[in-house]
Amino acid sequence: MFPELVRVPILDESLPAYFTLLVVGFALATFSAARATKKWGLDREVMIDLGLHALIAGVLGARLLHVIADGYFFDYVNLCVDPAKVVWRVSRARCESTGFGGVWDAAAGQCHPAEGDCFAWAAFWRGGLTYYGGFVVASVYAWWFLRRERFPFLKAADAAGFAVPLGLFFGRLGCFLGGCCFGTEHHGWLAVVFPPGSAASEAQFRAGQLAHEMMASLPVHPTQLYEALACLVVAAVALFVVTPRKRFDGQVFLSFVILYAIARFAVETLRADDRGGALQLSTSQILSLAAAAAAVPLWVALTRRSQRLLRATGAA
Repeated sequence: MFPELVRVPILDESLPAYFTLLVVGFALATFSAARATKKWGLDREVMIDLGLHALIAGVLGARLLHVIADGYFFDYVNLCVDPAKVVWRVSRARCESTGFGGVWDAAAGQCHPAEGDCFAWAAFWRGGLTYYGGFVVASVYAWWFLRRERFPFLKAADAAGFAVPLGLFFGRLGCFLGGCCFGTEHHGWLAVVFPPGSAASEAQFRAGQLAHEMMASLPVHPTQLYEALACLVVAAVALFVVTPRKRFDGQVFLSFVILYAIARFAVETLRADDRGGALQLSTSQILSLAAAAAAVPLWVALTRRSQRLLRATGAA
């Protein structure tokens, strides 16, 4: 685990692995989409502008869904108005350690933040970004932006159909280096162990699986790498299988939505971090089902529209 990817001496700051690789993924996705649209005879500058704007919209949406749906909403509220109501489930030693920022309540045997922070909800660089929140907000913004630019939305969506999963590949590598999105206990040859103080270690300590939170985690599924590999496969299928054979605009994008939804739903069954949810499904599993359910009728509708246009062209 390398939460700090590299340190910049001149700034005396470090670049967080998760956010750095997230930006790399967005940049590569933008480049891939712009290159494809140029090949299709469209204005690639529009796609470059969209990529820059979508980064902001996507991060905002991803952060908001995390705050609202991942089970931390009231913690963020109380961190601003009454920090004493926020309980950090850590040991006294961890609470009082230098740099942790906690105050130990001996009577209750609990750790609380030392001071309030009304802007903690917005600190996206610390992690806590939910993919589907970013996907929805960025998609809505893209529809508005492309309509304003009079750029064919479905063609842009097809470029995103292989560019987005390619970008997600790097984002999930960032998750692995940052230690978030970890899996359930697993002792097979693919298992990984996260270091003391990691999210996996702290979660297992809270669950009673470790005697102390500053122990290395038990072996777990590397779910971040599973999803990274799945994203790479989805990107390859969208680019090399669907794109050369597509029969209507939007087909590549819908293929990505359906394939990613299936992969994400499966990977979620092996994750052990807090992710919110209902009916024994995580938030992302519910949204994966919703995305696939929306994509199928859209596929049918666009197929029929394409067939009508072909018949009309033939009749003319």
